[in-house]
Amino acid sequence: FVIGSIIGTPYISFLSSICVSLIPYHPYAFAMASGIGSASMNAAALVPLVHTYPAMATQLEAFAGCSNILSFCLGIYMCIFVSLPLAEKLYKWLSPKLGKGNAHIDDDGYRPDEVYEDDDVIDDLNVGKLKRWGALLFGFSIIVAVGNVVGYHTSFVDSFIAMIIISIITIIGMSLERIIPVHIPSIIFISLIGLFVAIPGVPTADFVAQYVSQVELTTICTAFLGYVGIAIGKDWEEFKRIGWRGVIVALIVITGTYLGSASIANLTLFVTGMI
Repeated sequence: FVIGSIIGTPYISFLSSICVSLIPYHPYAFAMASGIGSASMNAAALVPLVHTYPAMATQLEAFAGCSNILSFCLGIYMCIFVSLPLAEKLYKWLSPKLGKGNAHIDDDGYRPDEVYEDDDVIDDLNVGKLKRWGALLFGFSIIVAVGNVVGYHTSFVDSFIAMIIISIITIIGMSLERIIPVHIPSIIFISLIGLFVAIPGVPTADFVAQYVSQVELTTICTAFLGYVGIAIGKDWEEFKRIGWRGVIVALIVITGTYLGSASIANLTLFVTGMI
């Protein structure tokens, strides 16, 4: 959470705006690269892109959303079978060359006994939790609706209804994560439910599209980034425990992954004749 949402979200928004301005890649390539991180990072990276190419907003959001789901589903396997083994081999090879040898390494106060198990992180579903989710999303919906009115002069009622639809889908997805015995991340359920209710031909499609299309992505991201700023202060101790080394590594990883993904996407689009 600290690396992805708190550090990654504002940084990738800045990185995306710089890359869109300086690197002559197709917007679709940057949209695909926006899906490399968490949902908040995805949205933050997409905002500068949508502002730069407003006429392509729908296509860019579709590419970014699809990329984020695929990255989320396949990323864990790439991490286990490719990234971690490669990182371990590189560490063993580079450590002696960098003069560390077998010296003791201080992990900035990291203590394995303080790592949470899955049972601690994803607890059981209960009425109290549903009420807290509902209250949080209700307040968030009001903030986004007001921002939508101020920023884009849309109807407050339509924006609020749209956010309630999104909130209901979110609550259902998060509930399914805790009900279904096989651990599947809630973002998968949320994405699939949202996709299903908006498919043309489904009875809910016209209703959902009519209202949700009224909400601008940038408004949602603005409200979320405000929360990120508050979270930095709230989780300052966790933030400090990562240390400056961890922050530097995180920024390098995010930068390399974003630029590498955009480069591969742009090459693929060119080879396949899409651009």
